[in-house]
Amino acid sequence: MVPLLNTINTPDELRRLDRKQLPQLADELRQFLVESVSKTGGHLSSNLGTVELTLALHYVFNTPHDRLVWDVGHQTYTHKILTERRESMKMLRMAGGISGFPNRAESPYDAFGTAHASTSISAALGMSVAAKIKGSDQCSVAIIGDGAMSGGMAFEALNNAGVMDTNLLVVLNDNDMSISRPVGALNNYLAKLMSGRFYAAMRRGSEKMLKGMPPVLEFAKRAEEHVKGMVTPGTLFEEFGFNYIGPIDGHDLDTLITTLSNIRQLKGPQFLHVVTQKGKGYARAEEDCLLYHGVSKFNPEQGISTKPNPAKNKGQPKNPTYTQVFGEWLCDMAGQDARLVGITPAMCEGSGMVDFSKKFPQRYFDVGIAEQHALTFAAGLACEGYKPVVAIYSTFLQRAYDQLIHDIAIQNLPVLLAIDRAGLVGADGATHAGSFDLSFLRCIPNLTVMAPADENECRQLLYTAFQLNTPTAVRYPRGCGPGVTPNKIMQALPIGRGELRRTGTGVAILSFGSMLTPALGAANMLDATVANMRFIKPLDTELILQLAREHALLVTVEENTLQGGAGSAVAECLHQNGLGNTLLQLGLPDVFLEQGEPEKMLAACGLDAAGIAASIRHKLSPQALI
Repeated sequence: MVPLLNTINTPDELRRLDRKQLPQLADELRQFLVESVSKTGGHLSSNLGTVELTLALHYVFNTPHDRLVWDVGHQTYTHKILTERRESMKMLRMAGGISGFPNRAESPYDAFGTAHASTSISAALGMSVAAKIKGSDQCSVAIIGDGAMSGGMAFEALNNAGVMDTNLLVVLNDNDMSISRPVGALNNYLAKLMSGRFYAAMRRGSEKMLKGMPPVLEFAKRAEEHVKGMVTPGTLFEEFGFNYIGPIDGHDLDTLITTLSNIRQLKGPQFLHVVTQKGKGYARAEEDCLLYHGVSKFNPEQGISTKPNPAKNKGQPKNPTYTQVFGEWLCDMAGQDARLVGITPAMCEGSGMVDFSKKFPQRYFDVGIAEQHALTFAAGLACEGYKPVVAIYSTFLQRAYDQLIHDIAIQNLPVLLAIDRAGLVGADGATHAGSFDLSFLRCIPNLTVMAPADENECRQLLYTAFQLNTPTAVRYPRGCGPGVTPNKIMQALPIGRGELRRTGTGVAILSFGSMLTPALGAANMLDATVANMRFIKPLDTELILQLAREHALLVTVEENTLQGGAGSAVAECLHQNGLGNTLLQLGLPDVFLEQGEPEKMLAACGLDAAGIAASIRHKLSPQALI
C-alpha cells in the first residue's frame, strides 16, 4: 500500500529521490500515519499537518549533522518514520517501544527532547552558537507550532537570538492560521523572492552603498519594512532582529523546498512562517482536528464515534474521571460564588473546563502556553478580591515554580491550584508524569496541600480549598477513581485532619491520595490499619503520633517520588517527636519512568496491593530486622 515509503528508511535515502516523487511519498505517509496511529493511539491531527514540512526539512538539510529541534514534540511522527523508526511505530507510546516525543536516547536524529512547549528556539540557538565556536557548518532549525509561540520562553529566545551573530532558522508552523491568513500565490512568490540570493545580495549592497548617507539608509529600511508589512505579518519578528519570510503554504512541497534551500544559504537569524492545516489528508480529522488531536485506538474507515454506546458498558456505569469531577465542581462553585475565575494555560479540554468556559465565558481565561504568566495573572486577580482557580497539569506546574513562591505564596494570596495528572500518566511517559509535586509543594510556606482518595473526596477537598483565604493545592491523578459517587452537597473537611479507614494490628499504612485503594487491598491481606491522610500540609500529626504509639511499623504510600514527599514529612514528624518507630516509605523510585500502562507501571513500582503487601512482609521478615 505504501511502495515508495517502504524504500525510505533514512533521510539520505529520501534525499536521493526526485522532487517529483515527493507528493506521492507525502500521500503514502498520511496513509501510514492514519493506519498506524489508529492501532496504537497517539497524536494524529498535528502529525497529518506536518507531513510536507517534515519531508522538505529532511530533503534540504543534512540531518542528523544539521539539527532539527521540534516544538511541540507531538508533531514528530513523520520525522520518526523517516529516521529509521517506521517499524517501531507499532510500539508507539508503549512499554519498551518508542516515545511519542523526540528523545535523544532514542535516535541521533532527535537533537533535543521537546515534550514541553516553547523550548525549541532556546535550544536551537544554543546549538547554533556551539557550531560557531567549533567552526562547524552545522545548521540549527527550530520548528515551533501548536500554540508554542504563546509561551514567554519563545520570545525570550527570540529577543536573545536577534542580537547574536549566528545562523539560526526558526520555522513557525502556524496550523491554526492564528497569526496570518493570506496564503496563496502572491505570498509564495514573495517568500521565494525574499529568501533568494539576489534579494539578500541587493539588500547587503544597498546598505553598504547608503551607509555614507544615514538619512537615506534609514528611509530605505523603513520603506522596505513598510512594503513587507503590507503583505506579511513579519514586522514583529523583524524588530527582534530576524529576517522574516512568509507566510507560505506548508503543503506546497515545491515552495517549501525552494524557500528552505534559499534560506540555507543566508547568514544570520531567519524566520520562516509556514501555514499548515491540522488533520490534512484525512477528512474526519480535517473536519474536527480537536477530536483527532490525541486519539485512542479507532477504526479509520468508521472514524471516532462521539455518540455513547450503551451496549459497550451494559450494566456497568462508567465512573467519572477526576478531571470531570473537577469540571463539574468548578461550574457548581462558580454558580455559588461570583468571585471565582477559572484560568488554564492552554489546556481547556484536558483540564475539564469546556462547560465552565461556555457557562461563564466572562470568568474563563485561557492564557496560552504560558504557565508562569498564568500564576502571576491569578495573583493579580486575587489582589483585587477575586478567587482564581488555576487548572494545571502537575508536570506543567513545574514551569511556574518561582511564580508560585514569589507572587502567590509570599503574598499569601487565595489562589487554588487544581493539579491534574498527578503521579504516573502512562503513554506520555517521563516528560508528562506528575512525580514531584508533593516534594516541591510541601516546602512552601502558606501553602495548604491536599490529595483526595476518591471522586467524592476530590469534590469536597476542592470546596474546602476554595473556602480558605490562602494559597491551596489539590492534586489528583489522571483517569477514573475507585467509583465513589460525588455528593452534590459540598461540605468543607477539617483542615489537616485525616481519617481511619481500617483498624488492624501491628502495621499502620498511611495512605496519601490515590494510593488508598491499593493500601486497603494490602491491609486486608495483612490485617493492617489504614489511615487516609488527605492532607500533606498540614499533616495530621495527632493521628500519626497515635498510630506510631499503637503500631510497631508505620508505612507511608504515595504516588510521588520518595525524595522529599509525604513519607519524608511523616519521617520528620516522628523525628521531631522523639519516636523511633520503624518506618517504611513506599513511592515512586528515583528514576524517570518511561511510557507504559499506568496499572503495570504502578505494579512495577510496588504500588499495587500485592506490591505494598510484599514490601511490608519483607520489612517484617527476620532477615530485614537483623
